[in-house]
Amino acid sequence: MTDAVPPTPPPSPTPPPPPSGGFDMNRPTIISLLYLSSFILGVTALIGVILAFVWKGEPHEDWEETHYQYLINTFWIGLVGTIVGIVTMIVLVGFLVLLATVALCVVRSVLSLLKAQKREPMPNPGTLFA
Repeated sequence: MTDAVPPTPPPSPTPPPPPSGGFDMNRPTIISLLYLSSFILGVTALIGVILAFVWKGEPHEDWEETHYQYLINTFWIGLVGTIVGIVTMIVLVGFLVLLATVALCVVRSVLSLLKAQKREPMPNPGTLFA
């Protein structure tokens, strides 16, 4: 008489890659799009950073962790740059500071968006430029 061995459960499925030529609406992508839309709508960056903090605490794939940190840092860079730009408008330097802040936030959001579509981690999430 042989002992019956219970069947082993199948390995947990990995999420399917985005369809070829398609757009993958993963969580870092949503946050990046909220940041980019904040230049038109205003408050969506605040919604994006709240989602980043909430989703960072939930179970997620390894590559997403770097995106959450990168996008949270992007929010703070944008907030501090905007405050400094507004304060320094008195001496007419603020316009350049605001322009540089907008450019930096757009570049950082687009970089995160592109990496998120490929499901790749951000290489250096703690850095200012990259």
